[in-house]
Amino acid sequence: MLKIFRYLFKHWATILAVVALLLVQANCDLALPGYTSDIVDVGIQQGGVDSALPDPVRNSTLQALESLMSPEDAALAEQWYAAPDESGLRALGHGAEAARAELEEAFTLPDVMLYQAAAALSADRQGVESALPEAQDLDAAAAAVSQALSSAEDVSLASGAITSGGSAAGLSSQAASQAVQLVRLEYRAQGVDGQVQMRYLLTTGGEMLLVALLMAAAAISVGFLASRVSAAIGRDLRGQVFAKVIDFSHAETDRFSTASLITRTTNDIQQVQMVAVMLLRIVIYAPILGIGGIVRVAGTDTGLSWIIVLAVALLLCLVFVLMQVAMPRFKKMQKLVDRLNLVSREILTGIMPIRAFSREKFEEARFDEANRDLMKTQLFTNRTMTFMMPGMTLIMNGVSLLIVWFGGHAMVTRGMQVGDLIAFITYTMQIVMSFLMLTVISIMLPRAGVAADRIEEVLRTEPVIEDPAPDRQPAGLADHPWQGVVQFDHVDFRFPGADTDVLKDISFTARPGQTTAIIGSTGCGKSTLLNLIPRFYDVTGGRITLDGVDLREMPQATLRAQLGYVPQKGVLFSGTIESNLKFGGDTISDQAMEQAAAIAQAGDFIASKPEGYRSPIAQGGTNVSGGQKQRLSIARAIAKNPKVYLFDDSFSALDYKTDAALRRALNEKTGGATVILVAQRISTVLHADQILVLDEGRVVGCGRHEELLACCPEYREIAKSQLSERDLAAAGAREPRKGGDA
Repeated sequence: MLKIFRYLFKHWATILAVVALLLVQANCDLALPGYTSDIVDVGIQQGGVDSALPDPVRNSTLQALESLMSPEDAALAEQWYAAPDESGLRALGHGAEAARAELEEAFTLPDVMLYQAAAALSADRQGVESALPEAQDLDAAAAAVSQALSSAEDVSLASGAITSGGSAAGLSSQAASQAVQLVRLEYRAQGVDGQVQMRYLLTTGGEMLLVALLMAAAAISVGFLASRVSAAIGRDLRGQVFAKVIDFSHAETDRFSTASLITRTTNDIQQVQMVAVMLLRIVIYAPILGIGGIVRVAGTDTGLSWIIVLAVALLLCLVFVLMQVAMPRFKKMQKLVDRLNLVSREILTGIMPIRAFSREKFEEARFDEANRDLMKTQLFTNRTMTFMMPGMTLIMNGVSLLIVWFGGHAMVTRGMQVGDLIAFITYTMQIVMSFLMLTVISIMLPRAGVAADRIEEVLRTEPVIEDPAPDRQPAGLADHPWQGVVQFDHVDFRFPGADTDVLKDISFTARPGQTTAIIGSTGCGKSTLLNLIPRFYDVTGGRITLDGVDLREMPQATLRAQLGYVPQKGVLFSGTIESNLKFGGDTISDQAMEQAAAIAQAGDFIASKPEGYRSPIAQGGTNVSGGQKQRLSIARAIAKNPKVYLFDDSFSALDYKTDAALRRALNEKTGGATVILVAQRISTVLHADQILVLDEGRVVGCGRHEELLACCPEYREIAKSQLSERDLAAAGAREPRKGGDA
C-alpha cells in the first residue's frame, strides 16, 4: 500500500487541491441536515419564526410585554424599538442586531406569559380545557395583562408560576417554543404570518440549494482531478514498466514470462489506477465526513451518541471478520490471472499445430481448468463479500430503529423537535456511510497492494546486461572506424540457473568479406552462440570482441548499430512493408529499401501487390507466407547496411532455387561485410569461407566444406544425411565469395 501512496505523492500539488475541495464538499454535506432541520422545525412547525423577538410588533402588544418585564428589560426594549408608525407598528431600530441576544433573553419569558394568557382566554371562550389562541385572544390577553400586571413583584410571581414543576431542560424547550408561538400569533394579528413563513422557506431553501450546488461542483472537480491523477499514474507506470522490460535480457524475460509481464503492464496497473481514484475520492473524504458528523452530533443535546458508538463498533467487527477470511484469496487471484493469460497466449499462438494434431478438446480442457480456478477464487471472495452489504444494511436499519425509538422518548420527555431528530438520523447515516465507504475500499486495497508489489518487482529488477559506465568505455568509441571483425576468445556460456555450460571454449574469428557458417545437430548451441554477439546474453567465460573491443565495454546501441540480425523465426510488425523494411532507421532511403528487397528475392511478390511497398502487414505478419516473411526479415537487415550480418537459420523457409539466388545476390551486396550464419542445410553452408561444426557445445571442426568432409566425422555424417554420393563428389567445385579468399 505504501507504494501506491508513493505514486500519489508525485502529484502532491493536485492532491492538495483535491483535499481542499473535499473539505468544501464535506462541509456542504454536513450543512445540509441542519438546513433540513430548520425547514422542518422553523419553516413548517413554527411558521418561519425563529426568534422570540418580534419585528415588527404592534404597540399594544409591546406595551403588554414590557409590563411583564423588569424595568431594566423594559427600558432595553424601548431603547431599540422605534416609535410607532401610522398603523401602530414598531420596528427594531438600526443597530439592534448587536443587542439581539440580550433582547431575545428579555422577551422570552414575557412572550411565554402572554401566550399562556391568550391560551387561557381562548379556552374560556370555547368552553374547553385547552385550545390554541387566535389573534383576537392575543389582543384580549394583552389588554388584560397590561391592566393586571403593573409591578416587578407581579412579574416575579408570574415567572415563578410558569417555571414551577417539570425538568429544567423540558421547560426551557417548551418555553422557547411558546415564545416563538407568541411571535407567530402577533404576525398573524398583523396579517403577515404567511409572508414571514414563505420568506423564511425561500431564504433557507435558497441557501440550501446554493450549498448543494457548491457541493456538487466540488464533487465534480474532485472526480475530474482524481481521474487525471489516476490516468497520469497509469501512464507513468506503463511507461516505466515498458522501458524496463525493453532493457531486459532474455534471462529477465524468461524469469517473469511474457504472459506475466503483459498482465503486470495491463491488469496490475489498471488495479493500481482504479484504487488511486478511490483513494482520492473516498478514502480521504470518508474520514473528513465521519469526523465532521461526529463533531456535529456531539454538539447536539440529544443524548443518543451511544448509538453511533455501537454502530461503528459493529461495523468494524464485521469488516475484520470478512477481511480475515477473504484476504488470502485476494493475494492468490493475481497469480491465477497470470496463469489464465499464459494458457490463453499459448493456445492463440499455437492454434495451427493444435488444429493439426486435433488437440482442441485437450486445450479447451486446459483453458477451462485455469478459467475455473480463477472463477472459484473470485466466487469465494465475492460470496464472502456478499455478507457485507446485508450486514451493513442490517446495522444501518437497526441504528435507524434505535434512533427513532429513543428519539421519540426524547421528544416526549425533553422536548426534542422533529427536525433535530431528522438531522441526528442524517448525521448518523453519514458517519456510518463513511465507515461503509472505507470498508468497500478495504476490499480493493489488498488486491491493488499485490498488484503494486508485482509492478515494483519488475521496476526493481536490474537487467543482467547493462551498458558500461562512461569511464569504462574505450576512448574514441563514438568515432571508431568499424570494420566488422568478430572474434570469440575461449568463450563459455551457461544459462542463468543452469548447472552446466551450453557452450565450452569457443574460439574463432569472423572477418569482413568472409562468410562464417555454423552447423551442427539440433540443440548443440548454434543459435545460442549467435545470440551472444548482439548481447542477448553475456558470456560467462572468455570474451567476444568487435574490432578488438570487448562487447561488454561498449554501449549496446553502439554494438547493435553495426549488426544486421535476422532471427530464426521471421518477425514482422503491424504497419506496411515499407515500415518494416525501414525498421533499421529513418536514414534508409527508398532506393536502399528497394535494393534490399531485390537482394532478398522479395521484389517480385511486393510488386505483385496492388499497393506495393505500402501494402499493409498484419500483426505478426499473418497475411504473408512463411517464406515471404523470412525474405522481408532478411531485406530488413540488408537495408540497414551493417558491418556484420547475423543469420539465425534464416533460409529454412526458402526453396533451393530462391535460397541459391538470394545467397548469390547477398554475396555481391555483402562483399565487404562479415557474415555469420547458422544453418541446418549443407547446401546453405556449402560455399562458406569458414564452417564451424558444433557438437554438444564444443567446436569439433573448423574449415571449408571439402576439408571438413575429409577430417570431421560429425560434419561428414550431417553431409551424408542430406547429400547423395554424387553431390558429395561434386561439392569440391567451390564458388568463392566476392571479396573473400578463393
